[in-house]
Amino acid sequence: MIKFSIITCTYNAEKVLKRTLDSVAAQSCYNVEHLIIDGASTDATMQLVADYQAANQDADKKHEIVVVSERDSGLYDAMNKGIGLAKGDYLVFLNAGDVLPAPDTLELIAAAVGDGETPPGVLYGDTDIVDDEGRFLRHRHLAPPKTGLSWHSFSNGMLVCHQAFYARADLAKRNLYDLNYRLSADVDWCIRVMKEAEKENLPLKHVGMVVVNYLDGGLTTKNHRQSLIERFHVMRRHYGLATTLWKHFLFLFR
Repeated sequence: MIKFSIITCTYNAEKVLKRTLDSVAAQSCYNVEHLIIDGASTDATMQLVADYQAANQDADKKHEIVVVSERDSGLYDAMNKGIGLAKGDYLVFLNAGDVLPAPDTLELIAAAVGDGETPPGVLYGDTDIVDDEGRFLRHRHLAPPKTGLSWHSFSNGMLVCHQAFYARADLAKRNLYDLNYRLSADVDWCIRVMKEAEKENLPLKHVGMVVVNYLDGGLTTKNHRQSLIERFHVMRRHYGLATTLWKHFLFLFR
């Protein structure tokens, strides 16, 4: 059975963390490891985590919970710590405030890998955007293709939401986040993971459903201009200057 490592990076996230923890705790899939990588929060974040650990013990130790709380060098540094600690077959980043949409989400994602099938390099799905209260706002504007996703696809933008991108852990561990990027290392990381999958002839598989409710207004949204500049450099790195300039011209009319 596939084991999932869910990585939640936190810093002073007391206002939004509980619904994320509740959504993981509610999963019917038992083969789950939840890694909480905290940046030494000064609010009630760690008390929520302690309550979550205690409640999980009362539920027959349904999920394994690993907690680290220490100062870090930012979000992507924390994510790299999570990758290093992950013991699952697939890992995904579920930020504080983001939610798995249903109790059987992970079970259905695991079932998308058929018996005897080579585990895909990436399992991915669709994304809904929600507000601070967890209410549905809209479907994500950029949507992944049902078939034919490759690392070339991201020249048209980040078609798969970071939180809807389940990477095989062995590929992820060979491709840590580039800490030279402050806002767009996730785009670069997804591309490099897909490149690695292509080298090993591993498919990328759409699981056919919404796999995350994504909290509107994340770090990239709040730093939009700088994020666009970084994404330009990421695209240039992977697709070359000519392709990047042409794609950005097309973005003006999208």
